[in-house]
Amino acid sequence: MEWFNELTGLLPAEIAPWVALLLLGLSAVTSFISAAFGLGGGMVLLAVMATIVPAVALIPVHGMIQIGSNISRATVMARYIHWPALLPITIGGAIGAAIGGMIAVRLPDWLLFLAVGSFVLWSAWGKASVGFGRATLWLGGGASGFLTMFIGGTGPLVAAILKSLKLDRMAHVGTQAGCMVFQHGLKIAVFGILGFNYAPYLPLIAGMIATGVLGTLVGRRVLHGMGDDRFRMALTILLTIFGARLLWMSASSFFNL
Repeated sequence: MEWFNELTGLLPAEIAPWVALLLLGLSAVTSFISAAFGLGGGMVLLAVMATIVPAVALIPVHGMIQIGSNISRATVMARYIHWPALLPITIGGAIGAAIGGMIAVRLPDWLLFLAVGSFVLWSAWGKASVGFGRATLWLGGGASGFLTMFIGGTGPLVAAILKSLKLDRMAHVGTQAGCMVFQHGLKIAVFGILGFNYAPYLPLIAGMIATGVLGTLVGRRVLHGMGDDRFRMALTILLTIFGARLLWMSASSFFNL
């Protein structure tokens, strides 16, 4: 088929056309998840891409796809964004990303996973999650910006920080999308400065962003029909799942399971 051969010519050598089609569909599904529940899609996409994309390209390419998905989500939900939270998390994230990009010695994976996983679970269930001060928004933004340079998917950390503000479902999802736009943008810039070549992946990235927009539009309709109580319950469940997964990854990395 001619279109199949043309598709092959647009892809990096390590990505087969059928794999690219799978990724296009997965981008739509994961964008739907993030738009409907506030988080989860990026982590699922990262997990699948880790089995396909070379390790050196995984974090920067995932960041490019995620910035497209979050831009679409932030755009359609711009009027719901809680701007007082966006500024400190974004500036803190910029500082954290800069520090993360300058570190020559990579921190142990088990320690990163343990720190993030513990915080996510604490924020989902701990009594202290009833309210953080403004300083925590700055510190949380810095931590998420730093960690995203190493583990890529820090959406659960940002969601845990925003959960403490007790925003309604629309404001939570819109604000989370706005925060992640800036965070992924910073990550993309830092990797570019460090010399990563995005060009071979651009056609695939563009396609996945396009299908992600469709998933976002469908997910927003689902979110509109969901009550705040159901949303908070779903958010707590998702945070628990991802927190537990990060702790398992920490143990697996530490004990070489």
